[in-house]
Amino acid sequence: MLTKEQSIVEYDFSRQRVIPDRLTRSTHGHYPPLAEEMLKIYQDHVGEVRKHLHELVRRLFRGVTDCPAKRISAFCKLLDDASEFHQDKSAAAAKLRQRVFTLAASKHPLVQSRDQLFDHEEANAKAEIAAEIGKSWAEIEASLFADVIEFHRLQKPPENLDAAGLLSRYNVAQTQAALYAATSMTVWAGDDFKMILRYAKLARLMHSITRQGDRYVFQLNGPASLLRQTRRYGVAFARFLPGLLAAQDWRMQATVLGPAKRRFALRLSSSDGLRSEVQPSDFDSQIEETFWQQWQTMQAEDQTGGWQLRREGTVLHQGQTVFTPDFSLDHPEHGEVLLEVIGFWTPEYLSEKVIRLKQFQHTARIMLAISESVDQAIPDLGMPRVTFKTTLKVKEVLQILPR
Repeated sequence: MLTKEQSIVEYDFSRQRVIPDRLTRSTHGHYPPLAEEMLKIYQDHVGEVRKHLHELVRRLFRGVTDCPAKRISAFCKLLDDASEFHQDKSAAAAKLRQRVFTLAASKHPLVQSRDQLFDHEEANAKAEIAAEIGKSWAEIEASLFADVIEFHRLQKPPENLDAAGLLSRYNVAQTQAALYAATSMTVWAGDDFKMILRYAKLARLMHSITRQGDRYVFQLNGPASLLRQTRRYGVAFARFLPGLLAAQDWRMQATVLGPAKRRFALRLSSSDGLRSEVQPSDFDSQIEETFWQQWQTMQAEDQTGGWQLRREGTVLHQGQTVFTPDFSLDHPEHGEVLLEVIGFWTPEYLSEKVIRLKQFQHTARIMLAISESVDQAIPDLGMPRVTFKTTLKVKEVLQILPR
């Protein structure tokens, strides 16, 4: 994802709208060949350091008058993100640097040619240090700053990415970056509302859902809200966008803080042409995925007592309020029981969760699986509950299922 410094947005003060930078076929028809050249730079220079790759990309755009430096930097970031670079995880570069500098300290200062004051020539000093370490100076120089990000060497260029894909990623990334300053987002969803809900949960966003006619309305707290102004939440909020783009039949409006803290609207819909490469995900969290896999194994061994497990199979409504528990368990004799998994959330979100559970506690049989870390924050609601530390165990859920 792009950094805030690579974000390009236009503020329309007359309409109070924020417009992220976006490349279009009609006005940027010369960019596809440039994107192909950028990809070729990375493909042809495996082994080069990141700094040199970026310089080659900058040279490519010399003479391109409608490409500001921020846009070039954004392209480099996206290409880097799609590539693999060697990283000095063993801290070998730091150790080498310490040894070289220690050996060089006794020869300070170095000069190009010996004179009456200084007698340590640089070339001789490098040769002596290389002999002491047992490597050529070229090898030492290539490894000396391998732990600095600018000097990471390209190991694998972008794969499965063409020019159109790179430009599409750019458009999505600029919209994501504009959302770093969002205070809130409202999404009006149709048939794909469960997919949108899943991505909101995956991003661990604070959200609520209501129903308006045949549509569902999501309210999400933005990273620039008073409660959530953290970089981590901002990244999570931006990551929600590709999931939303993968869905159909929706429209969205986010409130974004602009200059002088003025509020601007960012509007999108499923018909705006932004495309996501993400594939619909099946699970909201590792806890739920592990639980599902455990269940499939035990069911194959006929150890679930006739209970069948479904994911988000039941949607509860009460007035305009909507509640979608994580799992539904069905039994031919004992009927349906809904299972809500509560992991780590902020105190304010847990308070909202308790209110929602109280609202629906008499409309269905609900049981809770609660992380030990937040167990004390959930009062006794008269619902069966099981706690878990890292893994929700199927056997413990089966033991407390109401009959």
